[in-house]
Amino acid sequence: MAIQAAKRMQGVRYAVRDILVVAEKAKAAGKEMLYLNIGDPNIFDYETPPVIIEAIVKAMKDGHNGYAPSAGIPEALDAIRVDSEERGIKNIQDIFVANGCSEGIEVALAALCDSGDNILTPSPGYPLYTALVAKLGLEENPYFLAEENGWQPDLEDIESRVNDRTKAIVVINPNNPTGALCDEQTLKDLIALADKHNLLLISDEIYADLTLDGVRHTSLAALDENAAVLTFNGLSKSFLGPGLRMGWGVLSGPVEKLGNYSGAMAQLLRSRLSASHPVQHAVAPALQNQEHLPALNAKLQRRRDITVNMLNAIDGISCVAPKGAFYAFPKLEDIEPELEERFIAELIEATGVVVVHGGGFGQRPGTAHFRCVFLPPDEILQKAYSLVGDFKASWRP
Repeated sequence: MAIQAAKRMQGVRYAVRDILVVAEKAKAAGKEMLYLNIGDPNIFDYETPPVIIEAIVKAMKDGHNGYAPSAGIPEALDAIRVDSEERGIKNIQDIFVANGCSEGIEVALAALCDSGDNILTPSPGYPLYTALVAKLGLEENPYFLAEENGWQPDLEDIESRVNDRTKAIVVINPNNPTGALCDEQTLKDLIALADKHNLLLISDEIYADLTLDGVRHTSLAALDENAAVLTFNGLSKSFLGPGLRMGWGVLSGPVEKLGNYSGAMAQLLRSRLSASHPVQHAVAPALQNQEHLPALNAKLQRRRDITVNMLNAIDGISCVAPKGAFYAFPKLEDIEPELEERFIAELIEATGVVVVHGGGFGQRPGTAHFRCVFLPPDEILQKAYSLVGDFKASWRP
């Protein structure tokens, strides 16, 4: 009898990489591939700041290659605390580092939820959360973002979905896949809603320093020191080092609200020993040297403008302008939702332009979208969107 995989694996999906199965067929057929599917700056014309690389190399040469303290080395934790306080976060109760925010988020959910509990996750949102929900035996409980309101969280929809097994509200700000930035009033309303229902707020702020149009990011936890918030950030995006796998969590709020949660996370962190020791030595230098950000954001804004202008010029496609990160989530206005995946697959096969179907990130029923990444150079984006426009004009269901 063959070995059977766990039933929970049926719910584990990761559309960003799953789409590569279709892309490989197009590549094998000889198509020139234009990858707009994955948010990895380092495969394009971006470089990790030298100060980070130098710090890691020095740490390895200095012998910091063994296990580190489970929560993180003091130098990294101190730098994260200073940076968090500069962002306005007060009442910090705990800080820990992880092998990327992905591991940190899994630790946070595993320490918070029992099987059958649920967390409110944004839709559209990063598919890691739904994959972890399946992995941990939780119940899916997505809430919708309002496209007509710049992809802001729909507060009424969120409150309508809270039940007695709900443990937390996840906020991705700036959002992946829409690039939306939460406005301050929405964040305050989320804090009030979470307090009303005694819920933890998990604020994923990995793109916090990648903002466009001169808009400033506001950290959720900075708006109320009495809110129970776990804030995530790291070196992956703003510091152009996704492969370094270095993220961190900052738990803030009154001790009486947080209970034994910090201790539960610490138990899990001890059980996995430690995050990468040499990379932890790059955290302080990175946070203390952010001179690369203005040029980075200017480049992203130019590429965002190319993306929005060219996509909005295509008949049947509309795109809300992202305010942060490096993603756009254009709407396929005249394609039936059940044909969305087919349209994207045939687009990839016909043009070599690799984007991800909107259903892989969640969306309101009755709508169709796709996610594109505007990291590539200007000329690649221009070529890709021209091909999308030609294909869209000729496609017939």
